[in-house]
Amino acid sequence: MTDTAARPTRVVVWMEGRHEQIDEKVQRLYPDGMAGAIAAGLREQFEGPLEVRIALLDDGPDHGLSEEVLAATDVLLWWGHKAHGEVSDEVVARVQSHVLSGLGLLVLHSGHWSKIFRTLMGTSCTLKWRNEADRELVWTVAPSHPIAQGVPSPIVIPEQEMYGEFFDIPVPDEVVFISSFSGGEVFRSGVTFTRGLGRIFYFSPGDQDYPVYFHEDVRRVLANAVAWASPGDREREHPSLARFDSGWFETESEQSVKARGSGRTPE
Repeated sequence: MTDTAARPTRVVVWMEGRHEQIDEKVQRLYPDGMAGAIAAGLREQFEGPLEVRIALLDDGPDHGLSEEVLAATDVLLWWGHKAHGEVSDEVVARVQSHVLSGLGLLVLHSGHWSKIFRTLMGTSCTLKWRNEADRELVWTVAPSHPIAQGVPSPIVIPEQEMYGEFFDIPVPDEVVFISSFSGGEVFRSGVTFTRGLGRIFYFSPGDQDYPVYFHEDVRRVLANAVAWASPGDREREHPSLARFDSGWFETESEQSVKARGSGRTPE
């Protein structure tokens, strides 16, 4: 048992924060900001010790996601909408590197169009949409998945932006939720991926015009997803290319193998 096993799960909720600055409706719905509502939901629903901090697009040139912050984060939640193009390519590359090394990533709602999600997916991530207060039913299609535990099927969201197929993403590792809308559309609303050593969960409910992040069942999904995506006490290690001689596993220590992969000299 390592020391890290006893520490809290460390979470950063990254939020664009533009709607809260300019939209009175969003300000009324989310008086503490959308990130504040998401963070409060995690504290309410997460089982076990948890540390949550909020980072915003306007938090300096690193958008609150410096190397030091990411290295001390187990799971990053990402919500963006109006300002995807303002996110630094350098920060995107940094987040991608950490995901490949084991950082958990939850991409929410319109984050499907974020630079980081499209980079990790390698597809357009386009979809159909309509913002006319459709009722959304979120159906569980993988009831044994950890993210679905304690979640009713369906989750009933009285009003929400419609997202519809075709959703241009790679074939997911698992489809956990499928949503249906009052207009007749369906959507793969909760899907998982693995990239490198990192786990990714995309969850679509959460438009800024509706109080979705106060919904108890949505909060349960996000808390479950944080627990699922967290690397726990696993050491973060970037996948690497290195030559290994035949029989290396019989002669080299684990420390030497890790040093070879990282380019370091073993101590």
